[in-house]
Amino acid sequence: MQVKDLNWPVKISTTVHASAPEVWQLISTPGNLEKFHPYCAKNPVKHWQEHNSKDEVHYYSGLIYEREFCKWIDGVGYDLVIGKRNGEKSMVSWRLEEICESECMISIEVRSAFLLRYFKALRFFIHVFWLRPRLRQYLRAVTKGIKLRIESGQDVAKNQFGVHPWFS
Repeated sequence: MQVKDLNWPVKISTTVHASAPEVWQLISTPGNLEKFHPYCAKNPVKHWQEHNSKDEVHYYSGLIYEREFCKWIDGVGYDLVIGKRNGEKSMVSWRLEEICESECMISIEVRSAFLLRYFKALRFFIHVFWLRPRLRQYLRAVTKGIKLRIESGQDVAKNQFGVHPWFS
């Protein structure tokens, strides 16, 4: 699989009322998803060392995805591949952008390998009418979870921003 095969990225950005270093501290900590991810039951770490990090996401739906970090930009973000063990892998980029000293933007972009299952002629329609709406719902919930955790200090509850057909 090459990046060029993963067309039509889905990206969500959210403003967080906190410094970029504060948000970076949260998203770069081992097992971080358990604090802010509304569909994550647990986030066991296999190995944590920046770009060589590996962990798992155990979703409430029973799905288990592996994450392998392939690029780490200290204080800015990281890129990873995610998917089922021995299955197709999607590419995900997490980025922070400082707005001012006390505010930043967190963005998550997904390039889904799911579309590669289908003939090229069908991919656009599947993306627009089925995949993109569900990925946007998912990414909005995750970024809202980050915002809530940072701004209130509270852990996010199961399905706090609504249920998701794949991950709840």
